[in-house]
Amino acid sequence: MLTRRGALIGMTAVAGIAAADVGGFLYSGGRLTPSALTPTRFADRFEQVYGHHDGFRRNHAKGLSAAGTFASNGAGVAVCEASVFTTGTVPVIGRFSLSGGIPDQVDKPDTIRGLALVFLLPNGEQWRTAMINIPVFLDSTPEGFYERLLASKPLPDSGQPDPRKMDAFLSRHPETVNAMKIIKQYPPSPGFDDSTFHGINAFYFTNGAGTTVPVRWSAVPEPHTGPEVPSRSADRDSLFDALIRAVAHRPLAWRLILTIGQQGDPTNDATQPWPNSRPSIDAGTVTIDAVQTEAAGNARDINFDPIVLPDGIAASDDPLLSARSAVYARSFTRRAGEPKRPSEVNVTRVLDEQ
Repeated sequence: MLTRRGALIGMTAVAGIAAADVGGFLYSGGRLTPSALTPTRFADRFEQVYGHHDGFRRNHAKGLSAAGTFASNGAGVAVCEASVFTTGTVPVIGRFSLSGGIPDQVDKPDTIRGLALVFLLPNGEQWRTAMINIPVFLDSTPEGFYERLLASKPLPDSGQPDPRKMDAFLSRHPETVNAMKIIKQYPPSPGFDDSTFHGINAFYFTNGAGTTVPVRWSAVPEPHTGPEVPSRSADRDSLFDALIRAVAHRPLAWRLILTIGQQGDPTNDATQPWPNSRPSIDAGTVTIDAVQTEAAGNARDINFDPIVLPDGIAASDDPLLSARSAVYARSFTRRAGEPKRPSEVNVTRVLDEQ
């Protein structure tokens, strides 16, 4: 089995190279449309909305690195030949985050939470995924997401988006209105540790017999037993501080659930859910047993490009995938060349306060 230490030694050097190459190739091939909407313009739009913050991601800027394992129970091989689903355990490097481009934003319960993972496979392959705690995405196209960014920019006096701009955006994008209705049916859980995280986009899985099916995945928290971690008064880092205390108290675990799509289920529109009746496979357990303040050598310098995939998993026709790849690469290139400053989330501070 590939050890976590061995994986980490090489991760910093190669974290963004392959993903940047893939993203650049996809964009140059015209898969990020329209032609005027470039990765550079996307990165600029994030900075226009959230400001420029040297060394941080343009989205999901506030975060906490993590490490753990994925223990496959072997059930996933029924739909996918990727080695990650054979029975056994592989190391994972992860990152918890909040959406938005402000690295010191105040933690709010309704801010979208993220869990990104890199599965490090024994054959040298990687599976990278960036999941969020809402069941569908708000936009079906890169163009829609780009427009929504500007419409969502808070006004200086109220801290809320301009209602006229937001109303105009929603009138042009009924798919976003429908997605918002679905999301409201799933209120956020109290913390990171009890959040269900969704892969949002569809992918194609191929098994050893050559059968290909559409799949979406999610990470569902396992219930825990024993005493609760003592709560603390709310402060600007309350969600992250609670996560740090929880991991210090016990490992956190999520079941990796693969949902199998059927003919007619949309694979190119992340705003549309699949029916709840679709079959699913419990493929194993993701366990997070350590978190770290972001620094060189951990998840801070990893590009969680969603189309860095092992053999057996392929990107679907969802236009968001190639767009995410290209924009993530541009963001990575920018922040890699910028000076770094300490992360807002500080593990040592929290543990010293216990």
